[in-house]
Amino acid sequence: MNIKEICDGIYYVGVNDRTTHRFEALWPLPDGVSYNSYIVKGSAKTALIDGVELSACDRLRENLIATIGDVAPDYLVINHMEPDHSGSVRVLRSMFPDMTIVGNAKTLEMVRGFYGIADNVMRIADGDCIDLGGLSLKFVITPMVHWPETMMTYVAERKALFTGDAFGCFGALCGAVTDSDMNTEPYFPEMYRYYSNIVGKYGMFVGKALQKVANLEMDFICPTHGPVWHEQIDRVVSIYDRLSRYEGEDGVTIVYGSMYGNTEDMAEAIASRLAERGIRNIRMHNASVSHLSYILSDIFRYKGLIVGAPTYSNTLFPPVEAVMNAVKTRELKNRVIGTFGSFTWAPQAVKRINQLMDESKLYCDEVVSVEAKQAPGADAIAECRRLADSVADRILRS
Repeated sequence: MNIKEICDGIYYVGVNDRTTHRFEALWPLPDGVSYNSYIVKGSAKTALIDGVELSACDRLRENLIATIGDVAPDYLVINHMEPDHSGSVRVLRSMFPDMTIVGNAKTLEMVRGFYGIADNVMRIADGDCIDLGGLSLKFVITPMVHWPETMMTYVAERKALFTGDAFGCFGALCGAVTDSDMNTEPYFPEMYRYYSNIVGKYGMFVGKALQKVANLEMDFICPTHGPVWHEQIDRVVSIYDRLSRYEGEDGVTIVYGSMYGNTEDMAEAIASRLAERGIRNIRMHNASVSHLSYILSDIFRYKGLIVGAPTYSNTLFPPVEAVMNAVKTRELKNRVIGTFGSFTWAPQAVKRINQLMDESKLYCDEVVSVEAKQAPGADAIAECRRLADSVADRILRS
C-alpha cells in the first residue's frame, strides 16, 4: 500500500500500475503509471477525490480502509471521467451505496452513460462549495483539459488543488508521493510525453484553465498521474504554460524515414551542421524505429522541426506521413521548419510533407526544402547544410 498523508486532513490513497503496456492502448509505459486518488477528511464529512482504473479497485479499497476504516466516504468527487480514473465508480458505489457522487452536468451525464448510475448524485456548478467541517471543496470547471467535463477541486484551507489530468505525467511512483521526498527528474520527460500524447490538441483550453486558477494560493498540486507537486509547482506550471502556448525550447527535432540510407545521409548532414552552429538540443528520430509517443514529445518540446522522407509509391513514406498526421491532429503551431527528401524518378515526398505542413499551419515563417535525386551528392549535402543554417539562424535569433 502506498498511503501517504500529504498534509493535515489530505491523504494519498492511489495505486501504481506496472503491468499495463500501453496507456489508452497506444502510448508505451516502460515505467508504468500511477492512478492517483485522494481522501480529504474534514471534522464532519469525508470526500474521495477521483477513483482508479477498474483492475485496481481492490487495492484502492485496502487503502481506504487503512485511511478511514470501515466508514464510507460521504462523497466521491469526479474531476475527470476517463475510465483510467472512473473505471472504479460502479465498484465503489457497490461498496459504499450511501456515498454521493459529485460532478458537473457533463460528468453526471457520463456517469449515466458509462455506468448506468443516476441516483444519489450531486450536480455542482463552477464556484460551488461543499463544507466537510474545517475543510471545504470548491469546484473550478475547466472544460476540455482534455475532455468536456474536466474540472478541478480546491481545498483553500490547505492550499491544495486537485487538477485531474492537468500537470500529470507517465511513470509509476516509487515509494514517495510528494516531489519533496523524491528525485523528480525522471518524471519531467514523461510530463512532456504525457502532454504531447494526451493533452496536446487542447492548448487553448489548458491556457484558459491556467488563467482560471492563477490567483489561487497553491502549496500542493495533486494530479491524477505522477507526483504530488509541492516544491516544484512553479516549474510544473511553467512547463504547462509554455506547452499550452505551443512555445518550444531552443533545440531541433529531426524526423526522417529512409529505406536504403540515402535520406538518412541527408538527416545526418543536417544534424552535423546544426551542431556546428551551436544547437545543443538535437533529437533525431527514424520514424520506422522510434515510437510515435517519443517523436511527438520532442516535437512539442523543441522549437525547430525538420522532417525528411523518400518518395514511396508516388507519395510520402508511410511512417513519416503517420507522424505528420499525428502532429496535424494536435494542432501544433509556431515551429521553425525545414523539409528534405530523396526520390528515384518521382519527386513527391517533399511536396507532400510541405502540403501537410501548410494544412497544419505549423510553421511561423518560411519553409526551407531540399531534395536529392537518387543518392545525395556533394551539391545535395551542401544544400542540407544550408537548410540547417537557415533553421539555426532563426532559432538562435529568436
